[in-house]
Amino acid sequence: MKFIVAGQSAVTASEFVELALGIDFELFTGTPGENDMERAARLDAARDILTDLHQSDPEAAAYAEALMRTVPLPLRSKTAAGRRGAVAA
Repeated sequence: MKFIVAGQSAVTASEFVELALGIDFELFTGTPGENDMERAARLDAARDILTDLHQSDPEAAAYAEALMRTVPLPLRSKTAAGRRGAVAA
């Protein structure tokens, strides 16, 4: 079954939530590899949007705040995976 909202198709669960609630998932969770300046700008924009959401849609604001509290899982290092079984000299 396809989920289509305003001409956009949702493929993943996060895309479905984004289309259904109108909340940009990555704005509140971040993206892998963002630097400190990008993170600060993203969080500043997210706070502005949260202010508006609290007034217009408190339920969506609560969901967005929960997204901001998530901690991304660290990605496995390719070098650590390649050293499996190796003996340090």
